[in-house]
Amino acid sequence: MLEVKGLGIRFGGNHAVQDVTASVEAGKITAIIGPNGAGKSTFFNLISGFYQPTSGSIHFLGQDITRLPTHDVVARGIARTFQTTTIYKELTVLDNAMIGHRVRTRAGLWDALLRTGREKRDEEESRVGGMAALERVGLAAQAGLPAGALTQEGQKRVGIAMALSSDPKLLLLDEPAAGMNPEETVNLMALIRELVVGGLSVALVEHKMSLVMGLADEILVMHHGQKIAEGTPAQVSRDPAVIEAYLGSHAHGGQMGQGSNGNAPASTAVQRTKDSNHA
Repeated sequence: MLEVKGLGIRFGGNHAVQDVTASVEAGKITAIIGPNGAGKSTFFNLISGFYQPTSGSIHFLGQDITRLPTHDVVARGIARTFQTTTIYKELTVLDNAMIGHRVRTRAGLWDALLRTGREKRDEEESRVGGMAALERVGLAAQAGLPAGALTQEGQKRVGIAMALSSDPKLLLLDEPAAGMNPEETVNLMALIRELVVGGLSVALVEHKMSLVMGLADEILVMHHGQKIAEGTPAQVSRDPAVIEAYLGSHAHGGQMGQGSNGNAPASTAVQRTKDSNHA
């Protein structure tokens, strides 16, 4: 579905992402993990058109999208959310969801000013598309409420609905569980699974290893802007390069798939390191 080859970007002399070759398969959940500053969000920004790469290529459904601007990437079928909840809290939940559908409409400025027939048709299409997205995230009953009145989990779902209303084939989620408690995280995991069962493909950046290991079909691990491992959760959690990236010298002496104490699996060790990073 998505293929990146030799992808890279430099900011001055800094290689934020360097020579990354990876893929996202249709109908699966792919997680991108790595220590803070590994280049994960920058990688997402390259895929979604927010940044233009200095090297490499990006192909989606067989088409080269490497140099496309963001709105064209969305129109091709890739939508994303962000680390911080980017919703309009003073607008209703439905109004927020409708915004995401506007990429599929054709009305322009004059249509909006003159309230032409095309503008009215587009508005109704956006309303239908927005409600369909809210149904998918379980917020149809809250459509008329101000988005800011919802809980943290609810606002996260509004952000996902905004992305879904653009009718994507691939959804990029940037730290979707950030700020959520364990119960909310479990609810989010269930939602993501439902979306994939419904035909969507998902790639996500996430620090909560319990979510990643319990949800992802494939994991891409980045460190210092480079890919250091790729595989299933079981494969990645036992990869010596992954253990080294998260634990540094403390990983030496531990057996493959174990932490420095020889007992804890790498996934547990990775979680502990993440928790300490966010403390």
